[in-house]
Amino acid sequence: MKRILLIGTIILLCMQVKAQFSVQYDPAKQPTDNFQYFTPSGEQLFVGDCIPFFHNDTYYLYWLLDSAHHSSLNGLGGHQWVLSTTKDLKHWKNFPIVLGIDEDWEKSICTGSVVYANNRFYAYYATRLIDNGKVNEQLSYAISEDGIHFVKQKPNPFYTSAPGYSKRDFRDPKVTVDKNGVFNLFVSSRQDQPVMNGAAGALVHLSSRDRQHWAVEPPVLTGQPSVPECPDYFNWNGWYYLVYSHNGNTFYVKSRNPLGPWEQPRSQALNEDWANVVKTAEFTNGRRIAAGWIPSRRDGKDDKGEIFGGSTVFRELIQEQDGTLSTKFPPEMLPDNITALPLQAVHDSLTTEPAAGSYLVNAPNGQGAVYFKDLPADYRVTMEITPTGINEEYGLVLRSGEHAAGGYALSFSAINRIVKLANTSIEAVDGLDKKITLDIIVKNSIIDVCVNGKRCIVNRLYEQKGSYLWLYAKHGKVKFSAIKVYPLSK
Repeated sequence: MKRILLIGTIILLCMQVKAQFSVQYDPAKQPTDNFQYFTPSGEQLFVGDCIPFFHNDTYYLYWLLDSAHHSSLNGLGGHQWVLSTTKDLKHWKNFPIVLGIDEDWEKSICTGSVVYANNRFYAYYATRLIDNGKVNEQLSYAISEDGIHFVKQKPNPFYTSAPGYSKRDFRDPKVTVDKNGVFNLFVSSRQDQPVMNGAAGALVHLSSRDRQHWAVEPPVLTGQPSVPECPDYFNWNGWYYLVYSHNGNTFYVKSRNPLGPWEQPRSQALNEDWANVVKTAEFTNGRRIAAGWIPSRRDGKDDKGEIFGGSTVFRELIQEQDGTLSTKFPPEMLPDNITALPLQAVHDSLTTEPAAGSYLVNAPNGQGAVYFKDLPADYRVTMEITPTGINEEYGLVLRSGEHAAGGYALSFSAINRIVKLANTSIEAVDGLDKKITLDIIVKNSIIDVCVNGKRCIVNRLYEQKGSYLWLYAKHGKVKFSAIKVYPLSK
């Protein structure tokens, strides 16, 4: 009887354990068309870290399924890997959870990476767990024949920690296989005894020929102010790139050599405050497509900070001659343009209309403006802006009201090389003193902007709903032309 009761208790406990990991994700209910700004359908479901991968003309988007903004399993995450694939960035297939929480000790299947070698897919990832009462992160891996059905390998985890590095922060392995068949992992961590306080963040380098015995190599990155999370690494046209994130913001360094020495680029085009932990993958015809996620804001308020989990965001990378990276909207993921709306402009005395649909704001002593009203809630707007000489700033106010009340300012400062979108900004933006082209998507709580097809900035903004679009210039002369506004279909 005692044995029966014991077995029954174990079964009940297992059922309770499984119940706490249960997440109601249905791939059949997810969209199959455009994945730009995708948020999964389901109660309190969001996109976390993205893990793009390319193989046999297919773009695999592995992504962390987040439930309730990282609060699952007592705040340890409870994340699991989900997969969506595409061959053309327009049509997508969605699959059930491919790497899930199967054991009581697995508190989160954290970010990692995928490589194809030996006719198999290898997924390396970190598992967050409780070890002797402390939160630790340890390395695990799984193997698949098709990139969809993965089998976790034993021992699991296979690697617990590297000497001289943190056990709490030991995650997000980026896997590559070199020309000699050696597996290399770059792991997010921090040094136990850094040279300088406040600069302990490092990427550990592990290597193995047999995937059983791992050697600790010199780190590929050190001296970082925080753990350099979610690393990415790739070779593109003779340049090697090491990508990493601090508090969600993405940075990179470049080199002509596989492991450095690394060079700082002229600008950090992947660094958008509201495009988190951007990682990249190849695509057809030598292209590279990056994927990240736009976080949510606490309490759905514009002035509150980000919380984990949100919506996808995609960028296409452009490689400059010196190896610097730029970004643009992937053209396949832009909304289909319906007929442009008829626009009726109203402008002040400092603005003239030198040609139909073209507006010259000449405001050396202050600020001049022109506006359009009765815009739909969601739209795409494209235009050209041509500054003449030096000006303080120029820009737009989106979703504003009468007299530009409320709304979200998109401003450009050529002198400071800064673009601001409401309460976020990007720096080192070249060419703002010359004619620029703008492509702007205003959709639900997301405003996404591409400048000159080379730099992007996105923000999550919930509260302002005005139907006015304002264009302005301050202490200078600026022409706005080729303005098109397209309503977005739902």
